[in-house]
Amino acid sequence: MRPASAAADRLKRLAGCRDVGNLKSAVHEMCAEFGKVTRMEILTMSEAEKRRALCFLQLESEAQESRLIACLGACRFGSDVLVIVDLSGAPS
Repeated sequence: MRPASAAADRLKRLAGCRDVGNLKSAVHEMCAEFGKVTRMEILTMSEAEKRRALCFLQLESEAQESRLIACLGACRFGSDVLVIVDLSGAPS
């Protein structure tokens, strides 16, 4: 499996979450292979037919965060790792 495909598969699993509680659990589970999540903040937004979740994360070390960013194609937002999850396809 190609790295980009693996990242897309991980994000698709997150996109299937129906609510923030399920999304938090799924993010914790996904991040476990990289390190322990020490801080997580999730903001949801809707515009027209699109729903997204902005997941701001911090792991125990910057090295763990760098691996997470590289594997997911995520980015940094200040001191956090930002993972954007498209929830548009999730059942409401």
